[in-house]
Amino acid sequence: MEWIAIAVALLFTLLGLVCLVLVVVGLPGTWILIGLAVAVELLDRHYLSAAAPETFGWRMIGACVALAGVGEIIEALAGAAGTKAGGGTSRGMVGAMLGGLVGAILFTPLIPIPIVGTLIGALIGTFAGAMIAESTGPRARDGRSAFRAARGATVGRLLGTITKSVIATTVWVVLCVDAFWI
Repeated sequence: MEWIAIAVALLFTLLGLVCLVLVVVGLPGTWILIGLAVAVELLDRHYLSAAAPETFGWRMIGACVALAGVGEIIEALAGAAGTKAGGGTSRGMVGAMLGGLVGAILFTPLIPIPIVGTLIGALIGTFAGAMIAESTGPRARDGRSAFRAARGATVGRLLGTITKSVIATTVWVVLCVDAFWI
């Protein structure tokens, strides 16, 4: 393995770690990771001869796209199912999503433990966003109903984030191993 290939694989691995953190925050880290893999593959084709081995291969990238899609579907269904199981409305789901994003951003510097602070912030924000959304507006709900919906949204968010993070980590490991395999 040439030094340039090792350098590209190491850089890909480090950028992939950043992408995993983005997944926990609720941003499309898995898709950015796959985009990086596509960029590496295209650069390989452009700068190396056609006879050179592929870094990842299009089948591997396609499999990672499929896995990422499954992760997105599971995360969306888990959050919606959690809100619905708690008796929440679509307003509560929107509040939970927005609150989760704001909470992740605000709590990351307040709880300076990598990933943990972001996840705690996202969960607190999800709960607060759902609670506020369910207890305000034209069809405001009583405190107990809003609490149940917010709790359901938070549990759904946690389960969805865990599942999506496991899938994103799987994609990262597969691509990193493949990057160093050539």
